[in-house]
Amino acid sequence: MEACLIVTYRCNARCYMCSTWMHPTNKEDEFKPELVHRIPSGLSFVNITGGEPFLRKDIEEIIDIALTKTSRLVISTNGYFTSKLAALAEKYGNRIGFRVSIEGLPAANDQLRGISDGFDSGLRSLLTLHDMGIRDIGFGITVSDRNARDMIELWRLAKAMGLEFATAVTHNSYYFHKKDNAFDDPEMIAGEFEKIALELLKSNRPKNWFRAYFNIGLANKVRGGKRPLPCEVGTDVFFMDPFGRIMPCNGSDEPMIMGSLHEQEFEEIWKGERAENVRSQVRACAKDCWMIGSAAPAMKKRKLHPILWIVRNKMRALGRDGATVCLSRL
Repeated sequence: MEACLIVTYRCNARCYMCSTWMHPTNKEDEFKPELVHRIPSGLSFVNITGGEPFLRKDIEEIIDIALTKTSRLVISTNGYFTSKLAALAEKYGNRIGFRVSIEGLPAANDQLRGISDGFDSGLRSLLTLHDMGIRDIGFGITVSDRNARDMIELWRLAKAMGLEFATAVTHNSYYFHKKDNAFDDPEMIAGEFEKIALELLKSNRPKNWFRAYFNIGLANKVRGGKRPLPCEVGTDVFFMDPFGRIMPCNGSDEPMIMGSLHEQEFEEIWKGERAENVRSQVRACAKDCWMIGSAAPAMKKRKLHPILWIVRNKMRALGRDGATVCLSRL
């Protein structure tokens, strides 16, 4: 099972696709680090996110406890606080990973993130972590019409630096306090995802082939297609919000609360009637989200589906004229 800990809704950025910064949590209302003791042990992955996690002065205490619960921990950040990232990397070394959000090349990133010198800060953080020998580092982009054409250039930058590259698309949810994110030219955006998928399929890393499948799934999402694999958030993954509430995801129109760790033990919440009702809501959900937090567990559980797509398309990707290759859709 995987987990995502949303440690704060405070943020120093002013992102175009997210209005969370307009609805910050009060520091006094955010869960104390000790509450993390109450999430289950033996998790395969924990993501720490926000808001901006590095606005919490007790982030190290949260990480200390979370590391006892999982075999892999990654912090998602906008990368603005380079010295704080470096201090954590110095303390934990390769016990933790980092993902820095970069929304395009410099002009697009700073416009869309609403933060001065945001691209420079993010790149400086990535270079600092890279020079420190941290292995699990990378950056990601949330794609819209404004930055879709920057995506292939950022992928090339990640490849040249030996970093991971994560992709997502703009969407609406209670978490972002947004209802008006939309695509003006979905076919153009889908085509940019197909370019990334093609490049990933050309590599000799099996992990990249599965990432190609994920990116084709994003092209499918942008075109309005149905999710290719079942969503089982609330079964394979859970989120904890800054108030200590357990929920299946952060992509719903309204929060689907299973229970609060301030009031119940995790097992009591997870096996309770309220959680089962929430899982029923998940099964009936028509949003067809395709985000890495829900897609990755589904791909691991149902490997045959992505493997068959990879087999069908791998030889196409290795064709002589890669620019004209048309990969099959999901």
